[in-house]
Amino acid sequence: MPKVTLLINCKDKSGIIATVTNFFHNRKGNIIYIDQYVDTEKGIFFMRLENEFSTEYDIADLRVEFDEEIAETYNMNWKLFAEERILKMAVFVSKYDHCLYDILGRFKAGELNVEIPFILSNHKDLASIARAFDIPFYHVPVTKDNKAEAEAKQLELLKKFEVDFIVLARYMQIVSDQLISEFPNNIINIHHSFLPAFAGAKPYHSAYKRGVKIIGATCHYVTAELDAGPIIEQDITRISHSHSIKDLILKGRDLEKIVFSRGIKLHIQRKTMVFNNKTIIFT
Repeated sequence: MPKVTLLINCKDKSGIIATVTNFFHNRKGNIIYIDQYVDTEKGIFFMRLENEFSTEYDIADLRVEFDEEIAETYNMNWKLFAEERILKMAVFVSKYDHCLYDILGRFKAGELNVEIPFILSNHKDLASIARAFDIPFYHVPVTKDNKAEAEAKQLELLKKFEVDFIVLARYMQIVSDQLISEFPNNIINIHHSFLPAFAGAKPYHSAYKRGVKIIGATCHYVTAELDAGPIIEQDITRISHSHSIKDLILKGRDLEKIVFSRGIKLHIQRKTMVFNNKTIIFT
């Protein structure tokens, strides 16, 4: 049966849930999932709803009707998605291959319900992996002298293939403000640290010097402020004084793969909602 997913946030008021559920009930819909949360400090209401229809519907008409009948009344921020549409996910990578292998392995196994139109890298090293998985590979070098040209090429490819979101599978370049503005809350990064601690390029070295007892990984949306975007998923693993920097890196890579895949799945399933640089994650 055709299905839609609705995400909303607005000022908390009495009657929102009843009004929204009646909207779908009156159109012969069957609500199969609903979850809501109220930020009592700020007075903001959040909700995620999945609805199945017994007959075909026009998503454009549904959006117009929801906007006119409900969204305008409650001054909602909202998105209504047709679930039959498969998202297109571009993968950006540099030389580290562990996250790329993990993503492609899960994709081939059917764990990630997306299309991957291409893999893009600023190096040629991982082109053979793309060939092995039969996915187009684009080499777009980035230097201090050609950043604008490289970015223009990236944007051209993203528009050509109608990409919905981007994952940075250890892409070791700072993403430009223009690219971020073109894909707000649609660029997902994996950071090899438990943010906000140990930001930057060598968090395991910093953690080792501090003698920490846990290390972590953080999946987050990319914003203009480096490593400070809304956090989607995190996890940790314990370490001790007996672990070397190499041990930390190996443990961290396993953690990165798990956390990254969880974050990507949450985004694909439309279970994330960003508000004031924080995420509401629906389970």
